[in-house]
Amino acid sequence: MKNIIFIAPPGAGKGTQAKMVSEKYGIPHISTGDLLRDERNSGSELSEMLKQEMDKGNLIDDNIIVHLLRERLNKVDCNNGYILDGYPRSVLQSKIYEDLLLELNKEIGIVIYMDIDKDLALERTLSRLICSSCGASYSSASLELKPKIDGICDRCGHMLRVRGDDNPEVFSNRFDTYLRETKPLIDYYNSLGILKTITVLKNDTAQDVFNKIEQFLK
Repeated sequence: MKNIIFIAPPGAGKGTQAKMVSEKYGIPHISTGDLLRDERNSGSELSEMLKQEMDKGNLIDDNIIVHLLRERLNKVDCNNGYILDGYPRSVLQSKIYEDLLLELNKEIGIVIYMDIDKDLALERTLSRLICSSCGASYSSASLELKPKIDGICDRCGHMLRVRGDDNPEVFSNRFDTYLRETKPLIDYYNSLGILKTITVLKNDTAQDVFNKIEQFLK
């Protein structure tokens, strides 16, 4: 199985697809956000500094992210491939990541870009529900993504909530900023011949999108 990098703007359903690919192919879904949160809560020497920086909303130094990635990618469950989510976010970071892969004797694999119309992404975002405990994501507008019990997480039983920044104004800024900052990275991976683009359409179910992704994985 190839290593996979997922790139997608807010509202595209990247987390759902990464989970589906992970379960189907038995490879780990590695989120750099999760790595940072886990390290922050670990009680390590690094954790206090991370807590201060993350609480301030500051960007975390690439050296720290690469350190955490190196430790995670060296684990045996990554030997047959993995999904990387949240990194790299720029061409500079992609170069740093490629140096890490060279060090670990791993291949970059493929990059899957999930393209979605802004209005559709907003509609999906406003219907999103997040677990207050484990972070699992649901949708009040999608039958297949609704929780079994309204307002309760299927996974851990905690309450679901709407994210405070899931509103039209904040979303519009996040979406536009993401596209502007990510375009050079998308162009870079396209120039390497490893970018695979799928388009998320209005009537697509999560399974429909997964089927599109599988065409590249096969």
